Amino acid sequence: MTVPPVTSSPETPPEVLPTAPPSETGTPDGALDRAALGAARVWLVGAGKMGGALLTGWLRRGLPPAHLTVIDPAAPTPAGGVRGVPDTAALADAPAPDVVVLAVKPQLMDQVLPAYRSLGGTATVFLSVAAGKRIASVERILGPETPVVRTIPNTPAAVHRGMTVACANDRVTPLGRALCEALLRAVGDVAWVEDEDLIDAVTAVSGSGPAYVFLLAECLAEAGAQAGLPPGLAARLARATVAGAGALMDHATEDPATLRRNVTSPNGTTAAALSVLMDETRGLPPLMTDAVAAATQRSRALAG
Repeated sequence: MTVPPVTSSPETPPEVLPTAPPSETGTPDGALDRAALGAARVWLVGAGKMGGALLTGWLRRGLPPAHLTVIDPAAPTPAGGVRGVPDTAALADAPAPDVVVLAVKPQLMDQVLPAYRSLGGTATVFLSVAAGKRIASVERILGPETPVVRTIPNTPAAVHRGMTVACANDRVTPLGRALCEALLRAVGDVAWVEDEDLIDAVTAVSGSGPAYVFLLAECLAEAGAQAGLPPGLAARLARATVAGAGALMDHATEDPATLRRNVTSPNGTTAAALSVLMDETRGLPPLMTDAVAAATQRSRALAG
């Protein structure tokens, strides 16, 4: 069986962060659960930005390179002793993988999946990180008995601070679920939902969410320049403020509303700004509600 060429970006993700906060299970986000992984064999289909981020995370967190195979004709030979092949023809005699991670572009999924039909309906779990592709679209090609996990990661996975939400079909065993979670935690935190219809709202909040934060930094920098700051300084202040506030929120025990109130003095400068931003008709709350609704609707349309 031979997979068609996979178009991907071979860019190398930034370096992994040294530490990550603890997860609900007690395993640090970004740390591989060795008990769950055991001697699992993993095939990574597509080594672009998201696939590359996953691969870097697995290697940096200690997954043995011998357990990994990268299938991507467009990517350079993987580093660290990982086997790289252009297509599945080179794997005809290889043991079946425990997990196949589908990290190809959504529009290529229907071209790529037929090469893996021989693994459909077996114990191999197919873990998809392709946006807009429902579980049923994978089952349609590989068969309804195929274990499938659909995920929505986000771009902070490139620096191992991602947030991934996953949904599994009823063919995924507890072991298969644990394997997938262990792999996903290499690039950040993981949450599970049982209802796949929630994935559209997840896409709108965490999948697209980083873009909203980047826009906030853009707008803050532009507003600073309009207020008289040199553009370079305004951009530096905005970037550091958004990044610093995110780090503070990540490490704080208080919720975001409490953190906001903590820096808002009555009748002060922050209060003056928030009176504009929190306006019920033209402020950030109604704008964000409309933005998330628009993204949710678009996600549903893309998923068919």
